[in-house]
Amino acid sequence: MAVSTVYTIQSLNSTYSISSPKSHIGFTQKHILLYTTPKRNYTKKTTQISCSTEKPVIIGLAADSGCGKSTFMRRLTSVFGGAAEPPKGGNPDSNTLISDTTTVICLDDYHSLDRTGRKEKGVTALDPKANDFDLMYEQVKAIKDGIAVEKPIYNHVSGLLDPPELIKPPKIFVIEGLHPMYDARVRDLLDFSIYLDISNEVKFAWKIQRDMAERGHSLESIKASIEARKPDFDAYIDPQKQYADAVIEVLPTQLIPDDNEGKVLRVRLIMKEGVKNFNPVYLFDEGSTISWIPCGRKLTCSYPGIKLSYGPDTYFGHEVSVLEMDGQFDRLDELIYVESHLSNISTKFYGEVTQQMLKHSDFPGSNNGTGLFQTIIGLKIRDLYEQIIASRAAAPLEATKA
Repeated sequence: MAVSTVYTIQSLNSTYSISSPKSHIGFTQKHILLYTTPKRNYTKKTTQISCSTEKPVIIGLAADSGCGKSTFMRRLTSVFGGAAEPPKGGNPDSNTLISDTTTVICLDDYHSLDRTGRKEKGVTALDPKANDFDLMYEQVKAIKDGIAVEKPIYNHVSGLLDPPELIKPPKIFVIEGLHPMYDARVRDLLDFSIYLDISNEVKFAWKIQRDMAERGHSLESIKASIEARKPDFDAYIDPQKQYADAVIEVLPTQLIPDDNEGKVLRVRLIMKEGVKNFNPVYLFDEGSTISWIPCGRKLTCSYPGIKLSYGPDTYFGHEVSVLEMDGQFDRLDELIYVESHLSNISTKFYGEVTQQMLKHSDFPGSNNGTGLFQTIIGLKIRDLYEQIIASRAAAPLEATKA
């Protein structure tokens, strides 16, 4: 148990703290201050910060807003069991989700400018100048070292920076948002990283369906919103995919000529070769180039059908394996036919992928490759976690033998 002195800083909108705990085992941890006004008052209090004996595994998930990060997190936490919920008794507008095994934080909480501040300075939330990467690095490193932190909260309802919340080290710590791989220091802390890459055509189609049908926006306003965001996305968010260990790429279908509705999707799972504790999934024969149209008597699918493919490729200079699915399922219970032809999917029992998909059949993407590949990556992360924990347990034994 470590005892720290915490200096709490009151600002107009929020409270943040600096702590410099030193434990009986001799480590010192700094928490960097984030504040919105130069005028502040200090109050002093003493708190205890527990140190976890099992260091967390750190996962990073990057994507633009509205690209399915929340759905992916729900699928991932489901694989580990237990419902992911906001911290009990905490801020009702907290972005954090906690389950028995996982804690998921939203990196929007590291915005250094609130909504008004961004507007005044003429920057978007995608701009690094609107985010505190020093604080992000310090706190993710602390969690990885088994030290609890007081993480700020960005309130998406009010657009303000709320008082912080206590985050304790979990078994699996997921950082999701716009910039998990932008800062090299944070990137180096990740045990595994994923990028959700939604093509402009699909993103535009999704936004039209949502904003015109549900929110009454005009086509012109939707186009203007997308165009205003695009330069910062291209400059700061999209380049992160080159660092990801796995990329889920969502594209327009190639089964329907000139399709512009975005309802039928072609989804590619791009898996980097040579990643520690991660073996890419393959279809039929590892390393071969495969194109497969499943038998229509075994897999029900309406027009335009389903096509799967697999093979080696290169991606930003890295050797990768790519598994692709174009089209959608009509009956999820028949997915077992596809699952049985996939290898290295890290299931605990026959049909686990299908079971997970049926369990969350109401989630977006459950009838196409987005849901399928998100589920598979969730299982792969579980396997990666178990391998890391097993190797840590074996390390002391190997040391005594030496």
